[in-house]
Amino acid sequence: MNNSEEYRTEPNLDYAVVFGSVIVLGLPLNAVSLWILLRRHSLKSSNAIFMVNLAISDLLLVISLPMRVYLYATGTWPLSSKACTCITMLFRNNIRSSSIFITLISVDRLLAVVYPLRSRHLRTASNAWKSVALVWLFVLMVNIPEGLAHARKLNNSSESTCFEFHRQQQQQEQPRSALSYFQLVLVVTLLTVNLVSTVLVSCSLHKRLNDSAKVNNKVNVMLIFAMNLVMFTICFLPVSVGVLTIKRHEITPLVCLASVNCCLDPLLYYFSLDAFWKKKEDVDLAREQQTRDNLFS
Repeated sequence: MNNSEEYRTEPNLDYAVVFGSVIVLGLPLNAVSLWILLRRHSLKSSNAIFMVNLAISDLLLVISLPMRVYLYATGTWPLSSKACTCITMLFRNNIRSSSIFITLISVDRLLAVVYPLRSRHLRTASNAWKSVALVWLFVLMVNIPEGLAHARKLNNSSESTCFEFHRQQQQQEQPRSALSYFQLVLVVTLLTVNLVSTVLVSCSLHKRLNDSAKVNNKVNVMLIFAMNLVMFTICFLPVSVGVLTIKRHEITPLVCLASVNCCLDPLLYYFSLDAFWKKKEDVDLAREQQTRDNLFS
């Protein structure tokens, strides 16, 4: 199937509009957020390191969406099967990497709020970079067999489009791959970690309700965890379940929903980093003052 004329689907302007809207919002939001994170916040902070990599993951997703817009707007795929596989993997990689980075941000905030002094040796830039390297290595290791399987299935199917399968093929629907089950287990596990972190932080903040010196911007702290749970339950979980429970040609609405996560992630940067718009020197001074307050409280 090397001829682009064989890659066809029925045009769907609704899908094209959704993916186009994600591009219009997600590209500038993540690009500006990445610029602010790199320019105004030191990468010596574990939280900032996780945020930078989350923004990179979202930008990789956004740059893959124009071809989806073209496919659903015109009904044709002008590129090769290899290009289709690469773009498909960018989307799947975003779900995995984003969900992991969001969870790391939750755990980092949990340690900062509940165990501010005991966790200082854990919440270092060195440990953060090691975690980031492991995440990307994990994503790559999963991507290789999954990409090869996707390319093989695409080339062996006489009636497939780039991202979907025609209805005629559903009578011979193949069993779901082990990676599909792994995807669901991963998302559910990470969602559980976020739920536990939310409960622990909520209890800790409730005990310190009148102690503003220890935890500043309590509402913002809880908004971080609320946003994380929203992204898991709306963006990541439905598509992970849908891959196993519904037919392939019906999963595109859930793919649209999952892609919206790259527009929501910039809200995390605003709520999660103290003084997001301030220069990193001002933030460092604020952190030093917060440490002194913790030591003498």
